[in-house]
Amino acid sequence: MKTEFINRLAVCAIIASGSFIDINARNINEFTLPTPWTEEALAAEIPLSEYPRPQMAREQWQNLNGMWEYMGGDNLPDPVSATTPPQFKTKTEKIRVPYPPESELSGIARKGENRMWYKRSFTIPKEWKGKNVMLNFGAVDRSATVFVNGKKAGSHTGGYDAFSIDITDILKPGENVLVVGTYDPNDGKAPCGKNGPHGDYVFTSGIWQTVWLEPVEKLHISEIKLVPDIKNNRLEVVAYTGNPELKITATANDGTTDIAQKEGMSDTPFYLPIKNPRLWSPDDPFLYNLKLQLKDRKGKTVDEISSYFGMRSIGMGKVDGVLRPLLNGEFVFHIGLLDQGYWPDGAFTAPTDDALLYDIELAKRAGFNVIRKHIKVEPQRWYYHCDRLGLMVWQDMPNLWEPDGPDSLAVRQQFRDELKVMIDQHSNSPSIVMWVPFNENWGAFDATEITDWVKSYDPNRWVNGLSGYNYAPGYRKAYGDPGNGDFVDLHHYGRIEPGAVPRPDDKRAASLGEFGGKGLFVRGHMWPVRNDAYEMMINKDQLTDTYVMMLNELEQMAKYFGLSTGIYTQTTDVEHEINGLITYDRKVEKMDLDKVRQINQAVIDSTRKK
Repeated sequence: MKTEFINRLAVCAIIASGSFIDINARNINEFTLPTPWTEEALAAEIPLSEYPRPQMAREQWQNLNGMWEYMGGDNLPDPVSATTPPQFKTKTEKIRVPYPPESELSGIARKGENRMWYKRSFTIPKEWKGKNVMLNFGAVDRSATVFVNGKKAGSHTGGYDAFSIDITDILKPGENVLVVGTYDPNDGKAPCGKNGPHGDYVFTSGIWQTVWLEPVEKLHISEIKLVPDIKNNRLEVVAYTGNPELKITATANDGTTDIAQKEGMSDTPFYLPIKNPRLWSPDDPFLYNLKLQLKDRKGKTVDEISSYFGMRSIGMGKVDGVLRPLLNGEFVFHIGLLDQGYWPDGAFTAPTDDALLYDIELAKRAGFNVIRKHIKVEPQRWYYHCDRLGLMVWQDMPNLWEPDGPDSLAVRQQFRDELKVMIDQHSNSPSIVMWVPFNENWGAFDATEITDWVKSYDPNRWVNGLSGYNYAPGYRKAYGDPGNGDFVDLHHYGRIEPGAVPRPDDKRAASLGEFGGKGLFVRGHMWPVRNDAYEMMINKDQLTDTYVMMLNELEQMAKYFGLSTGIYTQTTDVEHEINGLITYDRKVEKMDLDKVRQINQAVIDSTRKK
């Protein structure tokens, strides 16, 4: 169902006197469905002020979140082709970055505007003198063109990935002016997931993750790659600088003591020995600290970053004659939640970091060991929380919707490019155990080939080529079962019985990639549209008991029919869908989570090899 986002707040609208309403003065009661964090987000001078890149952290940085000037509308200059920034009026709207302009927290709350322009000023700290300055974006949907002091600094295409621009040469003393133009055609011809023309929820666009500045030396580490190698008790390390003649020193720490140190060369893999590694798992999500130092030709440290890693292995193997996914050599049944990552106040962006953490803690508290991040890529802090709390992550690739038009070659190549970037930017997180290139035939193309490519590109994770291949979008012919990858994956929203679940074969384990979808009305906590679910329950007790019954049936499917995974729909209600464990505003738990935890743990324990 398409949901129309209604701007009923008239925020920052021009009133008769010609003045503007201050969006900071908005009453929380004016929000359609505020969350427990809405008020904190409104009051924050710098929303989402936490360091945004935990796996490659430096001490000095400057957060640019907060109030920016904003213009949106189809009559504005095209940000993609613009060579100079447009003029902003003296009195213009204000937007709260990084909330997308369709969200109420942004202060704009209008239906998607394809062309958006943002402006703010900043000053470089004196102690950054002599350093190169990087302008970093967590994500901008979908195309971004960046100007600093009237000069074009760079551009980027891709709505879910981080990017950086070196703006050193166009900075000036004192105040600098940053203008960002963004364009999102909402045409389904790029990876967008449900944030697109066939999506179920509000379409969002523009800046939706943290914007920040960072000083670096001219020679600095731009990217890292960390691969645990359990078989050889070591960590593969690559630190990229663009200069393979520079030395890198890697030091691992177990939280109290430095346990290993190794020197290697930049841009080249080298190995850090980890003796008797403590293995990462949902039961024991242990993380090692990592320090990487870049040395110049004289041996001086010119860059230092802090990071972390987890030691764990991913594999496939037969247990009692049935092919199973093995984590650290052991089969553990995957019982997870489908997680959409939408918010009633922030839309695509969580109102605060505590809110971002809340959904993950909820899954952990309810006894789930997996989160399937559904056709959305989250900020890097989301994966950091999963890493440290111990939730395995199935990471979906956001699907496109229109891969078959006259521009299909370019459209399909863009999908492949963004798939690679997603893997590159998140492959260091031990929590991510699986890549899911396609979901339910939505925009699926060359699925067999792409599944093989992902598996060869990242052999250290499972690949689920097309989750729910038995479902089809209806507007185009279904691709169907790709026939390869690590899982044969079906979706089913009815009774859990033998005819509804897949069977493993000699090459693939059996996965129930979505099930459940049971709904419950909770008055006063629902989005103002027609609410629905696959099946409605009468009350909390019936919903809980139904979940327990389904898990008992899943246990039967695991023991006697070879099922290895089950992903329940879903973590929270989302707009019209009221099939969550909790309401959309995160205020009411719709199930007895103690009973949910108990049955989840019982099923997991029953499938462990004794």
